[in-house]
Amino acid sequence: MRLKNVPGAREVIADSEFVVLYPEQQKGNWAALFGNDDPVHIEIGMGKGKFLTGMAMAHPDVNYIGIEKYSSVLLRAVQKQEELRLPNLRLIRMDAEDITEVFAPGEVDRIYLNFSDPWPKDRHAKRRLTSGTFLARYQKILTRTGRLEFKTDNRSLFEFSLESVAESGWRLIASTNDLHHSELKEGNIMTEYEERFSAMGNPIYKLIADQGTE
Repeated sequence: MRLKNVPGAREVIADSEFVVLYPEQQKGNWAALFGNDDPVHIEIGMGKGKFLTGMAMAHPDVNYIGIEKYSSVLLRAVQKQEELRLPNLRLIRMDAEDITEVFAPGEVDRIYLNFSDPWPKDRHAKRRLTSGTFLARYQKILTRTGRLEFKTDNRSLFEFSLESVAESGWRLIASTNDLHHSELKEGNIMTEYEERFSAMGNPIYKLIADQGTE
């Protein structure tokens, strides 16, 4: 998918008090930035921010950090946060590959992956956010009982993710092939893509996994 460049997006993002410009400097100190010891939940590939904004509003006792690679996409989340000014939400523009440079071991309680790029070609499998390569990165920053939650409309990516979780030694806590008609729908906050695909009648897949150390 080709993203439309939005003139001035980087400038708006850089000027926002809710965007952390040098996140690597916060490694191990995110609690100090938020001014509390509440759990830290992150979304990788947050898009325009509908999901994470909704989560931050619904759970004021959790600190949320949204990560997005593309300025033109993150801009929408920044503009929304400038309106809402939620104290428990911060945003970062960065590549997910650098996540261990931004969060210290055991600093993150939950990771959300929503409608990630499926990278359909086999040679790009390692780029998928649920690949063994990325799961190894997540293990380094999650708490001992931390969890990963993943949603997608792509069946092939979902099946790949289930295999990846098992092969990487993670524990599958729950999964469904039709989120909106399952018990996992309780408390579910939809993303922009989720609303669109659901309206088309497409099933939404979801899995929840941890490192099996509870």
